[in-house]
Amino acid sequence: MSTRTETESEPAKPRAASLPTAPCSVVWSKGHAYVLEGFRARWVGVDDRGRPRALSGEQLQRQGWTRTRAN
Repeated sequence: MSTRTETESEPAKPRAASLPTAPCSVVWSKGHAYVLEGFRARWVGVDDRGRPRALSGEQLQRQGWTRTRAN
């Protein structure tokens, strides 16, 4: 008699979508819009107080982003 039980495998997690690469692309993160500056390859937006904020693609991936504004 075996004490090992079979369990269903966990569903595969969807792969994170790639950030857009076209200059002037817009994505949303934490309620704020970020625009891709093509010549510097950074994402520019504002923080909660309206101060400019620049993020690398890697930083934006870590904090999460969407192509549409979340309500």
